[in-house]
Amino acid sequence: MIKEELYFGSRDGVSRLHAVRYMPDRGEVVGVLQIVHGMAEYAERYEEVARFWTGKGFVVTGEDHLGHGKSVPEGGVYGYFCERDPATVVVRDVHRLKKITQKLYPAVPYIIMGHSMGSFILRNYMCRYGSGISGAVIVGTGMQSGAQLALSRIVTSLIKTFRGGKYVSRFIDRAAFGSYNKRIADPRTKVDWLSRSEENVNRYLADPLCGFTFTVNGFQTLFELISRVRRPENLAAVPEDLPVLLVSGGDDPVGSYGEGVRRAYESLKRAGVRNVRMKLYEKDRHELLNEDDREQVLQDIYEWVTDSVIGPASGTSRP
Repeated sequence: MIKEELYFGSRDGVSRLHAVRYMPDRGEVVGVLQIVHGMAEYAERYEEVARFWTGKGFVVTGEDHLGHGKSVPEGGVYGYFCERDPATVVVRDVHRLKKITQKLYPAVPYIIMGHSMGSFILRNYMCRYGSGISGAVIVGTGMQSGAQLALSRIVTSLIKTFRGGKYVSRFIDRAAFGSYNKRIADPRTKVDWLSRSEENVNRYLADPLCGFTFTVNGFQTLFELISRVRRPENLAAVPEDLPVLLVSGGDDPVGSYGEGVRRAYESLKRAGVRNVRMKLYEKDRHELLNEDDREQVLQDIYEWVTDSVIGPASGTSRP
């Protein structure tokens, strides 16, 4: 596997975003997989995922979102996106990297995979730019209630009024994630809900680029992304023929232990998207791609891509 790092301009008009590109070290490129990372993490955390896909002939790429990873400049604030319409900017940043990458590999299928917050970014992307990709893999997503979202947005708006967008609110963080360990007997840490793999949880806690608390602006961005994919008029813009796969841990609180994933699946079906599949992995938690059965999860996703996107018999794919 060959690794490259690059920077490109964010759609906020100010920031430079860090990105990585992983390429097969031999053989022809059969496709591109762009990874959209989750909240309070970064693109290089998916290096082992990239190793699996480059071994199958795929180029893998991903950027650190605004307020994340190496995209945070010296003196910058982690968990802060930008002042003006950050929920749109972060989706457009994903698209900018997609355009940069697709220029290098114009003739192969292009798939985007988003995890957690990245799943909500991807679901927004599908509404805006879905006609330009070959498939979408939605990992660790959910479907929060309208009332819950409305209350969350009111609280964050009030706190922003008095404290400003860069204020780090422990209150919002506890309200959002404080109950996520409730089904775990004798949790070791406050983030055991992320994974049943102690090794994975320990690595997350030891990583200085993971686990920071979002600013008020960060939470407002997250809530807006989630809110937009609840709106039928937005989902109506998802191409009907776009292949979509939803995968999640059965014990993932972000997906309401499967129920929220099912609601997300049904929302796409109601919008007329025909080729939608869903799979839950029993006992796995939120970070499905880092669980002990991750090789099986990756193999299942690869087989879906082969069957639904690339086309094993015809060799054709959706443009």
